[in-house]
Amino acid sequence: MKVKILSRNPDDYLRETKRDIHKVPRNYDPALHPFEAPREYIRALNAVKLDRVFAKPFLGSLDGHIEGISVLCKHPKSLSITGSGSFDGEVRLWNLAKRKCIRQVQAHDGYVRGIAFTNDSQRFITIGDDKTLKTWNTETPGLGGKDLPINTIISKTLLNGISYNNKTSQFATCGEVCQLWEESRNEPIRSFQWGVDSAYHVAFNLVEPHLLVICANDRSVTFYDTREVGPVRKMVLAMRSNQVAWNPMEAFTYTLANEDYNLYTFDTRKMAVAMAKHKGHISAVISVDYAPTGLEFVSGSYDRSLRIYQVNKTFSRDIYHTKRMQRITNVLWSLDDKYILSASDEMNIRLWKTRSSEKLGILVPREKANFRYQEALKKKFEAFPQIRSISKYRHVPKYLHRAAEQHRQMFLKEKRKEANRRAHSKPGTVPYVSEKKEPIVEEDS
Repeated sequence: MKVKILSRNPDDYLRETKRDIHKVPRNYDPALHPFEAPREYIRALNAVKLDRVFAKPFLGSLDGHIEGISVLCKHPKSLSITGSGSFDGEVRLWNLAKRKCIRQVQAHDGYVRGIAFTNDSQRFITIGDDKTLKTWNTETPGLGGKDLPINTIISKTLLNGISYNNKTSQFATCGEVCQLWEESRNEPIRSFQWGVDSAYHVAFNLVEPHLLVICANDRSVTFYDTREVGPVRKMVLAMRSNQVAWNPMEAFTYTLANEDYNLYTFDTRKMAVAMAKHKGHISAVISVDYAPTGLEFVSGSYDRSLRIYQVNKTFSRDIYHTKRMQRITNVLWSLDDKYILSASDEMNIRLWKTRSSEKLGILVPREKANFRYQEALKKKFEAFPQIRSISKYRHVPKYLHRAAEQHRQMFLKEKRKEANRRAHSKPGTVPYVSEKKEPIVEEDS
């Protein structure tokens, strides 16, 4: 014989303490909630509007340099420490949490071209226009101690860039030639050259430690494998590439910051065409750096603005600018994916949030759940016209707005001219060329 009874668990409707919120039973049957979709749409609209209300990305600036800042460098192990070098040869280490300078050395006579921390983070190496490589202790010397370099190497050639291998004790420099160094030796162990002018940027792959890439003055981008004698591959673009950044999560993906106001993301397995062309800047792009997730990157330009791009998108998701910020010389994305650092030639380092409306500090579980819910709603309704227009709109300075409109008109004019030429020419004489293939002039392997 079956007996039906009601069974209730007090944990389902009673609070554990008086400070807890009351538990409200809910029936999730969609038939009982006919207005669920309109209600969620209004919530998504409010979430997008609140994002714009709380969008305050600028956190503060680090001042102290008396000349423009030329380079920035991330600490490999500490999130709160970063290094900077200026045009007058001064190198500083900063504590970002306290926003104070913790180390200051007059490292070179003239321009500081590069800074690189060793893997154990106990030392850092600097290069400058005086043709010297200097190794310094990260820690400040004790009271009365002289702040002198541990080791000084005089190079036979000019040095323009440096990159430290994150898996070994080797580092590479570029200039008139590309050289591979061991930290324990005073002479380069390898030299690379492929008939190019002087190179000005070098970067080791973050996943494959034997692969490095060089940007040179003859508009070329050259790849070397440190285990082989010669270069692996070379690509020549229509205009010069100022910097290259490897994707930290994909060994074969990299992004170039180009002089033609655009950025290009390539796959090393197929370099005849770019994976994506990233537009938006109105002047030469100087610097680029990836987020540790590999999904986004930040770029800095001579148009005095920062832009944040998603790897697979053409246009930026956000733009940062201030009235006083001048031409950007370098940008960094912090290793905790929360902050962006920018250096400019008016002697300031600025600290920004990666997500402009993100709330910093400790969040209680209810806040985290609410933010996740809002993100899910925004993603669900992102294609709706009102939500899309609010989320994409950015207020930019007048000079940026006018120049962007002027570039748009120039682009449309070129396309119109090409279409007219194609319409009045013999079929096939004016081929269609993809924007992703247009900047590539030559590829050698």
